[in-house]
Amino acid sequence: MADQSEVFETDIRSLPLLHRGKVRDIYAVDEDKLLIIQTDRLSAFDVILPTPVPGKGKLLTALSSFWFEKLAHVIPNHLTGIAPEAVVAKDEREQVSGRAFVVKRLKPLLIEAIVRGYVAGSGWKDYKSTGMICGIKFPPGLQEADRIPGGAVFTPSTKAEQGAHDENIPFSEAEKLLGKELAEQVRDKAIALYTEAADYAVAKGIIIADTKFEFGQDDAGRLYLIDEALTPDSSRFWPADQYAPGKNPPSYDKQFVRDWLETQEWNKKAPAPALPPDVLAKTREKYHEALSRLAA
Repeated sequence: MADQSEVFETDIRSLPLLHRGKVRDIYAVDEDKLLIIQTDRLSAFDVILPTPVPGKGKLLTALSSFWFEKLAHVIPNHLTGIAPEAVVAKDEREQVSGRAFVVKRLKPLLIEAIVRGYVAGSGWKDYKSTGMICGIKFPPGLQEADRIPGGAVFTPSTKAEQGAHDENIPFSEAEKLLGKELAEQVRDKAIALYTEAADYAVAKGIIIADTKFEFGQDDAGRLYLIDEALTPDSSRFWPADQYAPGKNPPSYDKQFVRDWLETQEWNKKAPAPALPPDVLAKTREKYHEALSRLAA
């Protein structure tokens, strides 16, 4: 099993702290490079939960590393290959070991690139009420968890500030934000990444129902895959042997935590309730199983 120790928040004093996100702490290495550390924080409904999942950051790092390497022929990524331990002070190496990347400093795009292969989550809610998913019209009669007819679709969203909710937007809005040519490039690369990953994963017993990618550009305008890739934090993973249209299958991702939170008296604003030990253990088990299945 992965490391049981937990890191809720890092304290790297040898580098300037730039940002603490929902999961990642980001430090400046120099003008061209960043240090991104995957903590064990967990967020749900855009709120950071008070209970970390021990070793989760290391699991996310290992799985992202696997996908970055596997999909590098589709699009370059932001990894530099520099060991994180080499850019921090000696007494800080334990904080980055196995849970960090040294990456190129790129300009993140203004949208989140979501690809859906199945009717699930907010897409299912959208379809039930409008017959559309993010402005895309679909035939009537689809069930929850049905495979999307005609193949995966690109459904971008805005990037909300921490504590606010991302909003699904039509492709025409993404074109306004990015420009037509770049929006089309992002769409095509995102669908290509998802399709190859989904084909690989299903052979390992996992259906990737949907996922979120983030992209950035260098000064020359070249596009890169950044952030993380195809982890339980950014994707909906279903066990293939338990999949059946008409119901939401049990998942390898944080849907387990969301389902528990839905049973609590909580208004989905900070502070969130603490996770009980059994939910914490089950969540960690799900993440670990996803990694062992996919990267074995």
